[in-house]
Amino acid sequence: MADGSSETKSSNQMWGGRFASGPDAIMEEINASIGFDKKLYAQDIRGSIAHATMLAHQGIISAEDKDKIVHGLDTILSEIESGTFEFSRRLEDIHMNIEARLATLIGPAAGRLHTARSRNDQVALDFRLWVKEELRKTEEALTGLISAFLDRAEEHAGTVMPGFTHLQTAQPVTFGHHCMAYVEMFGRDRARVRHAIEHLDESPIGAAALAGTGFPIDRHMTAKALGFREPTRNSIDTVSDRDFALEFLSIAAIAATHLSRLAEEIVIWSTPQFGFIRLSDAFSTGSSIMPQKKNPDAAELVRAKTGRINGSLIALLTVMKGLPLAYSKDMQEDKEQVFDAAESLELAIAAMTGMIRDVTVRADRMRAAAGSGYSTATDLADWLVREAGLPFRDAHHVTGRVVALAEQKRCDLADLSLAELQTINSAITDKVFDVLTVEASVASRTSFGGTAPAEVRKQIAWWRARN
Repeated sequence: MADGSSETKSSNQMWGGRFASGPDAIMEEINASIGFDKKLYAQDIRGSIAHATMLAHQGIISAEDKDKIVHGLDTILSEIESGTFEFSRRLEDIHMNIEARLATLIGPAAGRLHTARSRNDQVALDFRLWVKEELRKTEEALTGLISAFLDRAEEHAGTVMPGFTHLQTAQPVTFGHHCMAYVEMFGRDRARVRHAIEHLDESPIGAAALAGTGFPIDRHMTAKALGFREPTRNSIDTVSDRDFALEFLSIAAIAATHLSRLAEEIVIWSTPQFGFIRLSDAFSTGSSIMPQKKNPDAAELVRAKTGRINGSLIALLTVMKGLPLAYSKDMQEDKEQVFDAAESLELAIAAMTGMIRDVTVRADRMRAAAGSGYSTATDLADWLVREAGLPFRDAHHVTGRVVALAEQKRCDLADLSLAELQTINSAITDKVFDVLTVEASVASRTSFGGTAPAEVRKQIAWWRARN
């Protein structure tokens, strides 16, 4: 009982004299954020050390008090990292928990730390620092995933497989080319990460509650100490802005969508009906009742994480959409969404990188499927344009009749005789058979960014120089 009263008193002291008694249980429950924002402890301590150092440099607090504050904060950091720090819900958040412990450790000097700042700019700082660090992790993880795809693309630059539209066989491509499609997708994700880091690279500390401060602080000094490019330029926007969190969630949602599309292909390709790939045991599970099953659970869970990440983005967009400037308590709901999405994305990228590195590619099954569905029909139409001089629309019509004949005879295009082809168009010669194999089709797609193995290798080399 005595401890509880002491905590209530401490909490009230930090709020100031406005409150005569502590919050009731319901208010405590809805108001407290320490359960999740304790994740920001390192950023909070780092920001406080930079702030105290600047205050001393500006003569706002004494060097002696600054030294006490820094020593106390270093002690608290050690306590938290060793697991001996006791977090209190009655102290609401990470800022008050640290400040209360600092007061216990160093006495009145602790009260000078909060000079020229507010919890509003303090939390904005902590959160920006955390998101910036998480974006760096995401950048590194995406680089690893891109590297895994480049290795597989190089290995299979000439491995023929069917390309699909509408999940129907369209034209032959190479598996290396297909892998490079994901390199492009995840490369764009990484570019978005880098842009987001540039966008948020401004220090909020010193904006105070919303209007700045009358103390002669040096915001450029704290920005430099904390690794930011510069301080923010408008104190109202500084404390009310969560664009950096929304941008992180947007990036996470787009990247997760790419991961989900890849996961869907892995699920499909690993079925006996396709059999294009075989997942390693490390990323598969069995069935509790069917001993023959090998389920692509890791891919399915990556696919499912996308819904969770998308939900986080929509949740925070909804929180922010009706808030007047500057700060509102609603914004406390920002962190759990970002923390959860970051954890989900980090896990999904790691799982997918492992699957791509470990997967067994069944080139024979891909090659066999590549010629199905009359996948070289476009090559026939192109040949009629180049060699017979037909307008493309006419060539398209002729090719359609050839496909219909092959369907009637239940054979591939290459299995039709020259005489049969000439009954449809007399301009067709035996040279047409040079373009009706899937290998010839793939080799002919030499346009920039095309699926020809030589072109795929050029794109791999370009990406390796930039990865």
